[in-house]
Amino acid sequence: MKQHLLITLAVFLSLSAVSQEKMNLSLEQAIDYALINSYATINATRDIDAAKKKKWETTTMGLPQISAKIDYQNWIKQQVSLIPAEFFGGNPGEFAEIAFGTKHSMNATATLNQLIFDGSYLVGLQSAKTYLKISENAKEKTELAIREAVINAYGNVLLSEESILIIQKNISSLEKNLNETNEIYKNGFIEEESVEQLQITLSSLKSLLSKTQKLNSIAYKMLNITLGIEINSSVILIDSLSKLAAANSNIELLSNKLTIENHIDFKIAKNNQRANELLVQLEQSKALPSLSSFVNFGYAGFGQAFDFTKKEQKWFDSSLLGVSLEIPIFSSLARSSRTQQAKIGLDKATTELTETEQKLLLQLEAAKTEYNYSLEELATSKQNLALAERIENKQQIKFFEGISTSFELSESQRQLYAMQQNYLQAMLNIIATKAALDNALNTPINN
Repeated sequence: MKQHLLITLAVFLSLSAVSQEKMNLSLEQAIDYALINSYATINATRDIDAAKKKKWETTTMGLPQISAKIDYQNWIKQQVSLIPAEFFGGNPGEFAEIAFGTKHSMNATATLNQLIFDGSYLVGLQSAKTYLKISENAKEKTELAIREAVINAYGNVLLSEESILIIQKNISSLEKNLNETNEIYKNGFIEEESVEQLQITLSSLKSLLSKTQKLNSIAYKMLNITLGIEINSSVILIDSLSKLAAANSNIELLSNKLTIENHIDFKIAKNNQRANELLVQLEQSKALPSLSSFVNFGYAGFGQAFDFTKKEQKWFDSSLLGVSLEIPIFSSLARSSRTQQAKIGLDKATTELTETEQKLLLQLEAAKTEYNYSLEELATSKQNLALAERIENKQQIKFFEGISTSFELSESQRQLYAMQQNYLQAMLNIIATKAALDNALNTPINN
């Protein structure tokens, strides 16, 4: 693990230092770089940071809460109240118009609230922890997906690079054959059709080369996006397709077992089940009483003019201590309905957990089958390539000796070109199916 981190740090520092130069990357270096700089990794890390903040937010709900408030009132026209006039020596049945209070008033209060007991708060704390685990699981799954994506993108670039070299080599060889055939035709030893047949093949190869070069450019840009760098950045891949195919060929992997409980998809499904369990507990906790307390301190000032900034202003202090107990009694079965809905969600999550387990077993079996087939296909395509090379070589000899036709030569050449591409694709398939098998086996990133 320590070595892995050192390599990652070295790659990161070296790439940062030469941001204007070409990046030379092995496959492992590309994976290490993407695990730090890819867009998906960056956002997955942010999700974990957000989950940590959410956890703390939930925790603070049970901690003391202090708030302050200032109220200022200015009666532009004071409200009038009617008081029986006889209170002041007037005639019975008459009312005196009196305005109570002062024109200006100001109140400043500070309140301390403390939650003493609330069942939903306790469930909320557990939910916040589960939410954090889900975010961490998501990042782990993202990293596994990034590893596979980088392997595939890296392999596609190598495939296009190797294809370009082979096609260019074939074009060079075919141009030499065409020149020799053209000379033979000029001397009247073969028909023009033989020349035309080779010209058709050469034209097809040049068209294929142009297409492959364009695909190569797209493959590089796809790799850059996967790495998390600008699409037009210059990258040099220092591993070869054959080297990676050999490194990823290991028949012993087919005997590896999977511990379902350690697989990231199972962990995610398990945490989803746990989250639904907490939802049930949350709805049930709403039937419990909740208890809270508060302490309030305040100052009030009054006057006929705005004199609150003067030291002569008189202020009246007050304080209040209170305890609030809320007891749910009857909700017309609304709480029961919400609890039953939560239980249905839990049943679904439990079923999904079982389904995930079965899917993982099937995924592993399919991945092993594909990997085993790719190993066999690589051996077969290598043999076929050797045969196709011998056949094409023999057809060239026969053609220039006048024993076979240009059509037979062209057919052997097309067969050779097809076998070359099959061999390259077989090597790429080894790399790709090995990456898929690693994910199916939940092979850790630091292995």
